[in-house]
Amino acid sequence: MSFQIINAMLLRGFGTTCLLFLLTLVLSLPLGLIIMFGLKSPFKPLKYICEIFVWIIRGTPLMLQLFVVFFVPSLVFKVSIFSFTTKTIFNGRFLAALITFVINYACYFSVIFKGGVDNVSRGQYEAGKVLGLTKSQIFFRIILLQVIKSILSPISNEVITLVKDTSLARVISVAEIFFINETQILSKAIVWPLFYIGVFFLAFIGLLTVLFSYLEKKLSYFKV
Repeated sequence: MSFQIINAMLLRGFGTTCLLFLLTLVLSLPLGLIIMFGLKSPFKPLKYICEIFVWIIRGTPLMLQLFVVFFVPSLVFKVSIFSFTTKTIFNGRFLAALITFVINYACYFSVIFKGGVDNVSRGQYEAGKVLGLTKSQIFFRIILLQVIKSILSPISNEVITLVKDTSLARVISVAEIFFINETQILSKAIVWPLFYIGVFFLAFIGLLTVLFSYLEKKLSYFKV
């Protein structure tokens, strides 16, 4: 197997990894915000449902959740929504992995968001009321930026963890970079692609680290 072929296969797998990461991040952040509102809801049944849901998701392994989302609909409900295959990246296995990752990380983000909101002093809310702002205006104009500042560090840790967790998608045969390596390359007794993969992830995480460091400096004028 030539270097060019191996390189092309690894790049294709890395592209799948990047897409899974980006879509998970884009979808799980707003979903996490919605779940956070549920966790802080004065409507007790909704609050308890959200708390139990978050407890289940955070208390079970991501790998188990991948198996549940992919296999349970077809085995229990006889609905094979994830069993179809296409020549594009958006096949049933990828969609199952994406749904699982989004739900999992949305729950983790919701707890981080809740902690950030709880850390904002009540005086900020009172100041907004004095200015005649509505609850939504107070949250989005006063509270949100301070919350972002306080949660940026834990969010950055979760995002970096997400980069590495994408490798778990291989357990349901999503053609990400580790799955490509295991099924197409290691069988040829070629070891160097493992170091190639390591460089990919180090570069990816390095870029994210630089980005979050920049964001922390931009928000440094908030004293929280």
